[in-house]
Amino acid sequence: MIFNSVQIYIVVFIFGLCIGSFLNVCIFRLPISKSIVYPPSSCPECGYMIKFYDNIPVLSYMFLLGRCRQCKTRISVRYPLIELLSGFFAVCTFLKFGLNLEGLVYYVFIAVLLVITFIDIDHRIIPNIISLPGIPIFFIAAFAVPSVTWQESVTGILTGGGSLYAVAWTYCLITGKEGMGGGDIKLLAMMGGLIGWKGVLFTIFVGSAVGTIAGLIVMLYTRMNMKLAVPFGPFLSIGAITYIFFGTEIIFWYFNLLR
Repeated sequence: MIFNSVQIYIVVFIFGLCIGSFLNVCIFRLPISKSIVYPPSSCPECGYMIKFYDNIPVLSYMFLLGRCRQCKTRISVRYPLIELLSGFFAVCTFLKFGLNLEGLVYYVFIAVLLVITFIDIDHRIIPNIISLPGIPIFFIAAFAVPSVTWQESVTGILTGGGSLYAVAWTYCLITGKEGMGGGDIKLLAMMGGLIGWKGVLFTIFVGSAVGTIAGLIVMLYTRMNMKLAVPFGPFLSIGAITYIFFGTEIIFWYFNLLR
């Protein structure tokens, strides 16, 4: 059977939705050191074991009107949102890289960043169980990415971990306070293993810019003081994902602008 392009996009999108459902499990369970395999998903309020037909990505949420079938407790809209994000990025990586190993590596990388982003938002942590194994895993995975050499990958790990460590150490030396968690340092080292040192520098720049703007907006909107703690992991993830899809074009545009 030969699929046309639209059918392939649909299949890729559905695949992404299913992965997104699994990402929701990881986001909920990893921070509390709970197995992501067993027991099966259940309602956190009443303990009702969710049936397979109530666990269909996005559709089940719509059919149940965003509530548990048993106790009618409202289910966060974030669950289908993460599934949709996962499906969206599955299609984006397919469009950018095609149906090959390189595209799969980048999609897995983005999926991991989605998990890290929402865990960091919820708990202000980036679990070592993700970032530490992610460093060698994505270093090895980089061999499937033609645009990154193994030397650039090694340099990316050292640049990613070292640059943020230097910033954190300097801040601590000046203020006597910890300004950046070790999780961010290990996260950027993991990123560097796949996107190389150029991607790391791009990620730091974009992540810092977006984080600064977002932080100012939040502080103005909530009228909080300048000491508000904002998780940096989500902004680093935004920077890395932006680099994957648009990094080369943005860098080329920027240097042309300087001429």
